Amino acid sequence: MSLAMVTQHYDRYTTQDHLVWKVLFDRQTALLHKRAAQVFERGLAKAGLHRNALPRFEEVSKRLQKATGWQLEPVSGLLDDAAFFGLLAERKFPATVWIRSMAQFDFVQEPDLFHGVFGHVPLLMDQAFADFLHFLGRVAAQHLHDAPALTRLERLYGFTVQFGLVEEEGATRMYGAGLLSSSGEIHHCIADESTRRPFELATALHTPYSEAQLQDQYFVLKGWEQLTESVAELAAVLSSGWELQPA
Repeated sequence: MSLAMVTQHYDRYTTQDHLVWKVLFDRQTALLHKRAAQVFERGLAKAGLHRNALPRFEEVSKRLQKATGWQLEPVSGLLDDAAFFGLLAERKFPATVWIRSMAQFDFVQEPDLFHGVFGHVPLLMDQAFADFLHFLGRVAAQHLHDAPALTRLERLYGFTVQFGLVEEEGATRMYGAGLLSSSGEIHHCIADESTRRPFELATALHTPYSEAQLQDQYFVLKGWEQLTESVAELAAVLSSGWELQPA
């Protein structure tokens, strides 16, 4: 369902809302120590996010605009594909204005403020990642009436932007916002029984994806350049009508 853009009424947040942000911020930063990608750690500080109070979208947008040309677009909930990818194509990231309750710390099915800001903004402070996401939005905007194409684009987005892992200095690090913002997903990912596979575009595009549950498997980039390469390859595939097959 497409929901209209809204205004972040900062004065309407309750003391408990600020407490939820603080507790989540403290817990996630502790869990992500030596587990998060370096770009996340740098972006968290650069974005001015801190534990003491909920972020003001206007202030975060100013920092994003200065760093990478992006800004936050406050929304009340989930957007349809046309609205979501259309915003990405304009270098605008839709961030939900409501924040989860105390009972939803470990896992929330719909993206809330903590997921949208803590999970996504630090990566958007990095120019290369921000350009990749903009590229993805522009490609998607050309295929909004092509359901099979949108499924492929959603899978690429999901297995990278939401739940991606990357190799850095010999270690596997987390960069997907769904991992960064969820204690439950982090613990699930690091469990011995979790499946990690080297990122390969064709395999990712043929793997079912859903955010309604903990992930069955995670894809690991060998380097950040794979992100832009994957969008370029997918754009060529969608334009030509080819079908990529897993190796």
